[in-house]
Formats: sequence, structure tokens, C-alpha cells
Amino acid sequence: MGVFTRDIAMDLGTASVLVYIKGKGIVLREPSVVAVDEYSHTIIAVGDKALQMLGRTPRGIQAIRPLKNGVISDYELTERMIHYYLRQVLGRFSLSRPRVVVCVPSGVTEVERRSVVEACADAGAMDTKLIEEPVAAAIGADLPVTKAGGCMVVDIGGGTTDIAVISMSSAVVKESVPIAGDKVDEAIIKYLRRRHNLHIGERTAERIKMQLAVVSPEPPMGAMEVTGRSIISGLPRTEHIDAAEISEAVEEVAVGIIEAIHSVLERTPPELASDIYQNGITLTGNGALLGGLCRRVQTALRLPCLLADNPGDCVVRGTGMALENMELYGDLVYDYHKPVRYDFRR
Repeated sequence: MGVFTRDIAMDLGTASVLVYIKGKGIVLREPSVVAVDEYSHTIIAVGDKALQMLGRTPRGIQAIRPLKNGVISDYELTERMIHYYLRQVLGRFSLSRPRVVVCVPSGVTEVERRSVVEACADAGAMDTKLIEEPVAAAIGADLPVTKAGGCMVVDIGGGTTDIAVISMSSAVVKESVPIAGDKVDEAIIKYLRRRHNLHIGERTAERIKMQLAVVSPEPPMGAMEVTGRSIISGLPRTEHIDAAEISEAVEEVAVGIIEAIHSVLERTPPELASDIYQNGITLTGNGALLGGLCRRVQTALRLPCLLADNPGDCVVRGTGMALENMELYGDLVYDYHKPVRYDFRR
């Protein structure tokens, strides 16, 4: 009797991992964080439990993000994290070796692509194929990627912003830049350290970003109390921070994203540029939820800008749609070493 195999789509992101099972949809959504005992090298926790430890671990235990800027920075931890999540969705005692489609940033190197494939293989995948993040995001946002007309997608994740102009199942122009959600957090941390002599952690910066960060042309509103450690006294201290300060802090990130979009538009063929003028730019990814970003892009580039529905799920949803409709999207799924059509129906 043959071994039962599932087909799985995975968004292996810098901030989170999302898993989609063919026929079931999204079945797992966990942070890309692993807590490790530095002495025994054993895994203490993965995902949400490890995220709770971020910045709070005692000596000897470290909470680590094994992916940086959308690619693997710690191979061993990434492999163990993938293995953990595959066991979560397949069942601990399952004999199934799944076939996996993983999305990767459009700018990754051949070595980085091979690392993703090998990590999935070491974690138990029978076969691993890749799809580029902006292409998957465009499919997930219901853009007409297989038609002759041009569409433009900007996927703003945790580590990278991936931009592509897609036509006839191909990314005609694309670019990946390491400016995304993590850079917003870093900018807030640096600003408070420089302006208020206050040191805060990643989770506090994330909370500030969600509540106060706005980059729209209109004056930002709102304020909140932020507690951190005083750089001068070394003691806990609370500061009153308003949205105008945070908007100033994250301005450089917004400008960087807009400049990257502009760079792609400059290299876009005239006929496709005309299509984008008509159809607009679609923003996807959790980073697209930065307050006022869509309006800021529209104002700066004088092009229509739309925020996709559930932008954080577009990449994994598009990867899953490609997995379930290989006859339509098979040309967009490839091996790490060469672009080939892959048919999951065999």
C-alpha cells in the first residue's frame, strides 16, 4: 500500500510561517521564532511560545529568528523549525512525506534557493518547488497574472519588499529590497533611543508601529505611553510618545519603498506601463498595513493604489492557488536550479 502524501504550500517569511494544505486552505500561522538552549543546543520552543520569550529569556536561552531579509540565516534552526511545522500540520506519527511549494523573495541567489529546498528536504519533504513571492502575492490578490495585460504588485513583508510587473505568467520586471516591516521596527527603536534616551525591545516597537505609525500626507493623530529602559539611569521609565514623532521616525522607510517602486516603473515597457496606469498598483503583505502607505504611494507616484483584501495572507493563498491549479499556474512554479513546469498530477 502506498504512503499517503499531502501537497503543502508554505510562506516561509522573516516574521511568520503560514502553511496551506491542498483542499483545506490555511491550516497554520506561527511566528518565525525559535528558542534554543545555548549549552545543549536543544529547541525549547517554536512559534508563539518562542515569540513570548523574545527579549525575555534568561542567560543560556536565546530566542532567534532564523530567517533574515526573507532568506535563511541559520540553516540548522530553519530546518528544525520547518520540520516542527510540518509535523504540526501532518500529525506527529504521520508517515506522509509531503510535496511542498515554498515562496521565496524574487532577489534570492541560487545558493539561497538551494538552502530553502535542502532545508525542506531535511525536514521530511519528498519534493520541494519554489515560487517567487510577488508572483504568489499577485495570484493571491486575484490579479490577472496569466493574461497579456500588465499588473503590478508590491509585497511588503517582514524582511523584504518584493515588487514585480507581471504579464502572461511571467515577471517582466522585478526587484527585491531589504526595506519592510522589520526596518520600521528598527527605525522606531533607533528614534526613541536617540531622541528620548529610551531603549525598547522588538515587541514594544511592533506595538508602537501598529498603533501610531502613519506615513500618509495628512498630519498623524494619536499618542501612547511607552515603557522601556533609560539609557542614562539604567532604570525603567515611561515616556509619552505621539504619532508625529513616530511618523518622523519611519519616514525614511516609506521613502525607500516608494523609490524601489519608482525604479521598477522606470524599467517597465511602455505598453505595460500604460496597463499599470489603468489598473493601478496592488499592495500586499502585512507591511502594507502601515498607516496611510497606500495613499502615500498614490500621491507620490500619481498612480492608483489598492490594498489587497487580507494582504498578509496573499502570498500563502497565492502559493496554495498555484498548487491547486497547476494547469493554469504551473509555469510559475520552478526548481531552484532551472525554470521548469512541474505537474503535481503525475
